[in-house]
Amino acid sequence: MVLSMTGFGKTTCEVRNKKITVEIKSLNSKQLDLFSRLPNVYKEKDLELRNVVAQKLERGKIEFSIYSESLGGESTSQMNFPIIESYYKQITEMSQRLGIEPPSDWFSLLLRLPESMKVEIQELDDEEWSVIRKAFDEAVDSLIEFRKQEGESLRAVFMEKLANIRELLSQVDPFEKERVEKIKQRIQEQLIALKDIDYDKNRFEQEMIYYIEKLDVNEEKNRLRQHLSYFEETMDMEGASGKKMGFIAQEIGREINTLGSKSNHSEMQKIVVKMKDELEQIKEQVLNVL
Repeated sequence: MVLSMTGFGKTTCEVRNKKITVEIKSLNSKQLDLFSRLPNVYKEKDLELRNVVAQKLERGKIEFSIYSESLGGESTSQMNFPIIESYYKQITEMSQRLGIEPPSDWFSLLLRLPESMKVEIQELDDEEWSVIRKAFDEAVDSLIEFRKQEGESLRAVFMEKLANIRELLSQVDPFEKERVEKIKQRIQEQLIALKDIDYDKNRFEQEMIYYIEKLDVNEEKNRLRQHLSYFEETMDMEGASGKKMGFIAQEIGREINTLGSKSNHSEMQKIVVKMKDELEQIKEQVLNVL
């Protein structure tokens, strides 16, 4: 199965007068790169969530975030009255001593001073975390489903490009026969020019056989067909197959390059260029495969 590394998942839940939003997104990467954004109260669970992501998503540049929004009820932030009262007395005393007018906007001034607001340290209980963890798992599953849908689109692209390369390969055959006939004709013309020159005919025949064998592209064509079939088989394998598909694409490229270097025919070289173009599009998309 072809799975894309690109994906997005989002879920929301409510717990303890809070709305919790979980988001997770993934882009392509050679390895697993994890980034997290969590409220302080959930920081202790960061490693647990990272392990879940690493196990289920395997590879990619992945970022997950948890946002907490209050739905009402008591706030965790409270005014620190003893501190505010102390600030007020000190500012009033300073104003009297120095003969300075006291501030007109006391509230704005006092609430900006350090420690005028105190935040109660929240502790995460098992019940709250159970709800959040379930929402996180659902977001991850949603991203996996997104990856599958993107993977189907990639598979369709690969099948189209592989079919195009096969079609182009089938167009090589008539030009290959024509090329061999032209080479034979040139050799015969050269032999006629050498009829008055004494040479070792056995050695010459051996060299010609070796030369013609070097120009033969049947092996390259057969290996190219095998690589194309292997690429298709790899797409249907379970689990991550992106790296393996990348290696096979490299082997396909080698056979196409060898075919081009041996072609010695303008029309065959044009076909090879078209094959390279199709393969380049495959390589670009393979980078997005898990």
